[in-house]
Amino acid sequence: MSYIYKDFVPHGITFVNSAGTSKHTWKDWKIVPTSRPVFLPPSVKTVTVDIPGADGILDMTESLTGEVQYNNRTGSVEFQVENRNSWYDVYSDIMDFIHGQQMKAILDDEPVYYYTGRFSVNEWKSEQYRSKIVIDYNVEPYKMEMFSSLEDWEWDSFNFETGIIREYKDLRVDESLTFVIEGRRKSVIPSFTVASDDGSGLRVKFNGETYDLPDGTTRVVNIVTRAGKNTLVFTGNGTVSIDYRGGRL
Repeated sequence: MSYIYKDFVPHGITFVNSAGTSKHTWKDWKIVPTSRPVFLPPSVKTVTVDIPGADGILDMTESLTGEVQYNNRTGSVEFQVENRNSWYDVYSDIMDFIHGQQMKAILDDEPVYYYTGRFSVNEWKSEQYRSKIVIDYNVEPYKMEMFSSLEDWEWDSFNFETGIIREYKDLRVDESLTFVIEGRRKSVIPSFTVASDDGSGLRVKFNGETYDLPDGTTRVVNIVTRAGKNTLVFTGNGTVSIDYRGGRL
């Protein structure tokens, strides 16, 4: 009556807590999802106004920020496990590590992104030969790129069809440098770390506006990268590193 067999490769999830400790659903707990795990889509934050005496409604969903906003993704993933003498210990291990905790979750099928949110154990159903455990999630709407533009890439998991190589560290500016950030769906305010040759900082032009970037790390609230090409023109002399992490739905 066993579903656990040699060379079995489940579609698991790696959970990473705030201390950086990770647990994999199969490798550490030997639990298997009853169907391929997926985080359900986030619902749209709609804003509508009913106009008396007129047909329909006024949709103002994008009026405040110019783009659609989303609620968190919520749902659950069901796992099953063979009943065995140590199952109660495993169940407690899962509870200790996950229940009510804020952490990252990485799907085996999607190793280049992570989801961030709160997870909890919903229920445990015990049957004669197998038990089931349900893990609830409440995660942020966007899945984030595993590595920021300033971190080293792991080429083993890089997707050469959809991945973006981000080499944004210590870019040399000699009088002028035009640089393009390939933005993901999530709008992001990147940070800039500047080391100018004479201590006067650099300047950057974005969407027709120019901003000062002093030496050190700075975020400019008006520099918001969106999906597609985002062109930055730096002027001055020195180096700049751009810290950017893309997010997708």
